[in-house]
Amino acid sequence: MKKHEAFLDILKQLIRTPSVVGAEHPFFMSVKRELEERNIDVTYYEGLLVAKGSEPESGYISAHADRHGLVCTGPNEFQYSAFIAQNRGELTGNSVSEELLNDITDRFHMQKVQAYEPWSGIYMGYGVIERSYICKKRGNLVFEISGLEHLIPNIPVAFMDKLSIEKDLISAQLDNVISVAIIIYLYQLGYKGTAFFSASEEAAKSWRFTLEWFMRFDISTDQLLVLDTSPFPTIDEVLAQDIVLRNEDTSAQFLSDLNAKITKICDAKKISYRFKDEYIKEYNKKNNTAKSLGRTELGRIINGSNGRIQGTTLQVPTSGYHTVEETASIKSVMKLISVLEEIYC
Repeated sequence: MKKHEAFLDILKQLIRTPSVVGAEHPFFMSVKRELEERNIDVTYYEGLLVAKGSEPESGYISAHADRHGLVCTGPNEFQYSAFIAQNRGELTGNSVSEELLNDITDRFHMQKVQAYEPWSGIYMGYGVIERSYICKKRGNLVFEISGLEHLIPNIPVAFMDKLSIEKDLISAQLDNVISVAIIIYLYQLGYKGTAFFSASEEAAKSWRFTLEWFMRFDISTDQLLVLDTSPFPTIDEVLAQDIVLRNEDTSAQFLSDLNAKITKICDAKKISYRFKDEYIKEYNKKNNTAKSLGRTELGRIINGSNGRIQGTTLQVPTSGYHTVEETASIKSVMKLISVLEEIYC
């Protein structure tokens, strides 16, 4: 079997398991099974699944496991799960998530959704989104759904999803199940280090779970590599580079030699890359705008640890961010995996 086919098999399986923000447990159990089938030791903490290979200190790789979805908040009432009142840690006025909130309002018309029991993952019904709109009083997206009138509050509702493959492009709700699949596949290729799968990143909480693990065991490192997707407005801009790196976000500078290691490998392998913070600064200068550099999981960890934990990000460029049509290049994903293989395997 070709490498990309083996990876896609893992991704297809994971995409079928819902992982709405705040209701990730069924997905965590799927990831745990996949890892244990590969003889990887897995420990479950609050909001965090930690995998350890035979040489756990040889690498630290992280990816958030949650995906955007809805939650029932009242009789036939559904809200965007990441932004319900108790999860509003990200809503400070200038976040990328808030910028996207306005952009994605009209994307969900006739979208199929499925409700599931948040602990067991048992299927609880099927529905179709008929309307979505921003409720200014609550500062959130509110959805009208036909078919799920029977649900009670706190039941998660996931977008029905499967992987679409067209030539070199793959599409689904890739953020951030694609990074989870990459890590599982990396263990299959021989990775022996530690991996973190965190909950509630889309609600700005995941960094606390990961940082607490380092604090629990009094571990510090400058080698934490966080995998994620990186949004671009068009497919052409997605294809303009193979992978995306960062020097910083709005929370912290990324002071690690990982960036230098990665760029050296990319130069040798003729893999193109772009630094997202530089891209945003250039965009702002060209268009006289003030787009946020974004708040990443890593930036929050660096800031929250006072620099005791450092590292960098490695991201897959995508378009259609935060939708079930988020699209990436298979070649890009496989080149990113080849970089990880060079560093860790």
